[in-house]
Amino acid sequence: MSPENVQEAEQYGEQQGREFAGACGELTAESRQNIVAFKFGGTSLLGAERMLHAARLVKRAARTSRVVVVVSAMKGVTDRLLTLAQLVDSGNLIEAKRNADSLLRLHADVLFNLQLEELDHQRVWHDLRLLGRDLLHEVSAPARVSSEALHDSLASFGERFSARLFAAALDACEVAAVPVTSSEFVLTCDTFRDAKPDMEETRLLGRDVLQPLLESGLVPVVTGFVGATRDGRVTTLGRNSSDYSGAIVAHVVDADELVIWTDVDGIFTANPHESAEARLLHELSYDEARALAASGAKVLHAKVLPLAAETRMVVWVRNTFNPQARGTRIGLPRVRQHPATAPMQKSQHGGAA
Repeated sequence: MSPENVQEAEQYGEQQGREFAGACGELTAESRQNIVAFKFGGTSLLGAERMLHAARLVKRAARTSRVVVVVSAMKGVTDRLLTLAQLVDSGNLIEAKRNADSLLRLHADVLFNLQLEELDHQRVWHDLRLLGRDLLHEVSAPARVSSEALHDSLASFGERFSARLFAAALDACEVAAVPVTSSEFVLTCDTFRDAKPDMEETRLLGRDVLQPLLESGLVPVVTGFVGATRDGRVTTLGRNSSDYSGAIVAHVVDADELVIWTDVDGIFTANPHESAEARLLHELSYDEARALAASGAKVLHAKVLPLAAETRMVVWVRNTFNPQARGTRIGLPRVRQHPATAPMQKSQHGGAA
């Protein structure tokens, strides 16, 4: 993304915040009781510039709502971690350690490019070093666990690095944030690589972790993709499950909306890169979105829509790199508003509803 696009997005956010405040009056604590969950994919977080851009989107929403963020690993990092796991499985520990060092350097470069104040930089660098040390330890002297368990433990590091860096990007944008590892509260079975969460216990545990942070005005930055068994072994929910993680976290905190930020303008009738006739769909019911997914369309992770429908949560699919675009709304049909009130209807994340 060019500096001009970043500046344009920031100016747009400022304008949206002013418009909302002007329509609704001065913001009060009560006016920020609604909760919005943001989920950012790996493409949206690839490098410091994109992280800062995404952080500005959070900053805009945080003016009018409480926000919780779920992050993927940076694009390409999970694949590198899975390659690392294969090296450990094959006994090639020297190459595995070399790859682990390279992954730490990759994230250290992003931290450097965030250009934090010196004390903030040192604090985050300390956290990254600890993560890097843990990663190196796991590949240097792998524990006597199953290959699948080691696979999930190693695969979790991408989100763990990402959460710390994105929390730092929010701090750089003057948004108080704290990284949260989802294995603290996403309780799963021990089917590694495709673990199933216990939703009832996850909700109870998650509220204890996340609610105090939201109530204190902090933005929790939660790792997607990751959970843990009852005895504390790290699990993953399966590849491409961060959308599902976003829905789980949104469910835990009773979010009014889940916004899935990606690299397309929303959900299309066909792949816009392959069909000139692909049409952007602005409104979908839960059933319509499920029917699209069943017909083979790439919509959302299969488990997002049932969970959203159960809680009547509105799900948005929007483009991180084109935040002016309205995106696709998935939810119950909206009651038509009187024309006099229509201009005030905005989504709680700053975009036009």
